[in-house]
Amino acid sequence: MTESNVITLNKPEQNDPLQEVLREGARKLLAAAIEAEVAAFIAQHSALKTDTDKTAVVRNGYLPERSIQTGLGDIAVKVPKVRDRSGSGIKFNSSLVPPYLKRTKNIEEFLSWLYLRGISTGDFSETLKHLLGPEAPGLSAATISRLKQDWEQDYQDWTRRDLSQKR
Repeated sequence: MTESNVITLNKPEQNDPLQEVLREGARKLLAAAIEAEVAAFIAQHSALKTDTDKTAVVRNGYLPERSIQTGLGDIAVKVPKVRDRSGSGIKFNSSLVPPYLKRTKNIEEFLSWLYLRGISTGDFSETLKHLLGPEAPGLSAATISRLKQDWEQDYQDWTRRDLSQKR
């Protein structure tokens, strides 16, 4: 009996050239959008001056580079820093990449979809390694359990919502 009914599955290629081109394009596009956002912020506050008649809101380098998990994999992001020399407490936060953002919203929604489809908490890491790349940080079983508690709370809030004004 030499015939086998075992089928070998091809593992998705992690270094797909098209995926790399898309990831690099997304990184450049995101960097350009953040630069435009900070330029608009500085232009908005350009009339503000210090006591010595200098511009009060100026660029001040970059925050440390960080990675954001996207459907294309991890994308490295550097957000510019802005300094307020007038002391009036003006602070720049990117609306595209707010502080503490670790993954895009579609990844968050995808995690709940996987959970609803029956992927166990312990299997998330292995599943996401194949979908998001081998370096999928921050998606341990403990993280999924914490997200699951948030989803349960959202569900409880949804079931208790007021429908008295609805038809």
